[in-house]
Amino acid sequence: MKLTPRRKLLLWVGGPMVVLVLLVLRFPISGKPVPFTASPEVRSLVEGNSAFAVDLYRRLGSEPGNLFFSPHGISTCLAMTYAGARGQTEKELATALHFQLPPAAVDGAFGELARRMDRIQRWNRLSLSSANSLWLQQDYRFADDFLAQIRTAYRVEAQRVDFKQNPQEAEARVNRWAAEATHGKIQDALRAVHLSPSSRLVLGNAIHFKGTWKDRFEPGETSTRLFHVTTETSVPVPMMHRRAHFKTASEEHGDLLLLELPYSGDDLSMVILLPQVHEFLPAAERFSLGALEGLLSLEKLNRWLQKLNQSPGNETDVNLPRFRLRQRYNLVPTLKTAGLTSLFDWRADLSGMDGTTNLFVTEVTHEAFVEVNEAGTEAAGITLMHVATKSMTTRVTIDHPFMFLIRDRASGSILFLGRIVDPTK
Repeated sequence: MKLTPRRKLLLWVGGPMVVLVLLVLRFPISGKPVPFTASPEVRSLVEGNSAFAVDLYRRLGSEPGNLFFSPHGISTCLAMTYAGARGQTEKELATALHFQLPPAAVDGAFGELARRMDRIQRWNRLSLSSANSLWLQQDYRFADDFLAQIRTAYRVEAQRVDFKQNPQEAEARVNRWAAEATHGKIQDALRAVHLSPSSRLVLGNAIHFKGTWKDRFEPGETSTRLFHVTTETSVPVPMMHRRAHFKTASEEHGDLLLLELPYSGDDLSMVILLPQVHEFLPAAERFSLGALEGLLSLEKLNRWLQKLNQSPGNETDVNLPRFRLRQRYNLVPTLKTAGLTSLFDWRADLSGMDGTTNLFVTEVTHEAFVEVNEAGTEAAGITLMHVATKSMTTRVTIDHPFMFLIRDRASGSILFLGRIVDPTK
């Protein structure tokens, strides 16, 4: 058969279309957990990051009310600073962040976790991303080695801005990046950072997650029920309902119940840590959220989660409040109490960044957002660091304060951590 120009065109166009279909069939969206074997460096980093998460929770949780933050995002931002720290400042950062690895190995392990997040998002139809940024004063000389290290390990290209002559434009560019990286959930991220002519660098991490429940809550089953903020105070909330097979475990002599709610793909899950209220006990003797937080340590959290991992799962009747929460923190006072003292004053040694000891950190801010509804969960976090020159059928009704975390089940990495004291606030 003679190939006319039209037939040749159809064959040329049709060829790639057939290949595309074959690729889709060969590499479908898996809907199953993405295989992952952590290297010794990643295991060490996750252990350190989890210890930092628990430590930060205890420090931030000393203030009353709801709590939510991204320990992974904060650790990542501080790790980029660690890459440029030297001397006493480097030691303090390693201690506060519970790093047991040399800086180069820390960078490599963070990179491996970032690639893991990419693979989860690619194969399991959820949004999971972490982006880093570096905004430099345009006429200030930073060390080429430092910029290359950050570019390679944290996948970020340094952006030059003019903090001295045009701080408004610099702020606008950082805010646009933050809004885009969090899918619009965090706007005006730099509003609490005071840029000035002495500003030299802003480091940033943005983390965003949006996933659907593996077993969705049906909107028609949501009803108004009471959430008991204290033994004396209750508030009406939209309480979601779902009956399905979930992993549960109990600890601390039955005073603590753990419930795992997996997201689509089974890579990520929400874990609820719910104090069990024994109604027959006087209020003063009941196991409360405060009692749970008093017991909290990395060792115990790992033990509780390991017991949950070993649970075969059983039919569980779950009632979970729908909630939406936004929190903002100035982390400098908290990080100082964690032992980061020299980083924020004249003793700071960030000479790995510019070859001098002229730089110090003036502000570390963090904003986090979470929304939990019948379809699933969306969460986002922004961490910004400002560097300047010196100058079985089980019934689980979650109707009282609780802790929760969002984790990568295979690596153990805690992406978000928080508590709900009053879901209406």
